[in-house]
Amino acid sequence: MATNQFKPALIIVDLQEDFCPPNGSLAVTDGRKVIPTVNKLLDLPFVIKVATKDWHPQDHISFASNHANKKPFVDFTTVINPSNPAETYETRLWPDHCVQGTKGAELIPELDLTKIDEVVEKGQVKEVEMYSAFYDPLENPRVSDSGLAGFLREKGVTDVYCVGLAFDYCVKSTAIDAAKEGFKTYVVGEGTKAVDPAVWEEVKGELKVKGVEVVSLNGQEVARVGKA
Repeated sequence: MATNQFKPALIIVDLQEDFCPPNGSLAVTDGRKVIPTVNKLLDLPFVIKVATKDWHPQDHISFASNHANKKPFVDFTTVINPSNPAETYETRLWPDHCVQGTKGAELIPELDLTKIDEVVEKGQVKEVEMYSAFYDPLENPRVSDSGLAGFLREKGVTDVYCVGLAFDYCVKSTAIDAAKEGFKTYVVGEGTKAVDPAVWEEVKGELKVKGVEVVSLNGQEVARVGKA
C-alpha cells in the first residue's frame, strides 16, 4: 500500500474510571499504566481518534447483581437474541460497572479529550453484552450496532490501531471486528492490560489467527503513523 493511501485511525477502548485503579468497581490491574502510551499515540497524526465507553443501564445483563445467586467473575449467563431465541451465547458476569451517568462511567481525566474526535457509547441494550466497539456478537438479526465501521469508512480509514481496556475482552473484540470489517488492524501492546494477565499469549495468538498484529509503541507500525 502506498504511503498516500495509508489513513490510520486510533481506537481507545473503555479508558473509564470503573476499569482503572484505585477506585474502579472492575479495575484492571495496572490499568492506569497504559496512559503514557495512549497519550503518545494521541499526539500522532491519526486521521481519526475515537474513544469508546461502556454505557450500561443499571439492569444490564452482564451485572451479576441482576441474577439470583450469581457471583461476578465466577459465574456466566446466557444471552438470548431478543428477536431470535434460537441464537444465544454465554457471557461472563461482572460487578456493576460503567452505569450511565455515574462517575465510574466517565473517561479518565488523564485522557486529553480535546484530541478525541468521536466518543462511541456501547453496551446500552440491557439484554445484550457488547464488548466490541462495533457491534454485539448476535448476527441474526444484529441487536446493537454503533455505526463505527461506517464512520471509519466515511473518513477513508485503511488501518486501525487499538489500545485501552481490557486486552482479553473489549480490546480483543474491537480489534477482531475491525479486521473483519476489512481494516488492517493492530493492538499496541504497551497501551493495553488484561483482566486475566495469564491469558496474554493465548489472546495474542487468537488475534493473530484473526489477522490482528500485536505491535510495540516503538515498532515500525507505529512509526509509520508519525510519517503519515
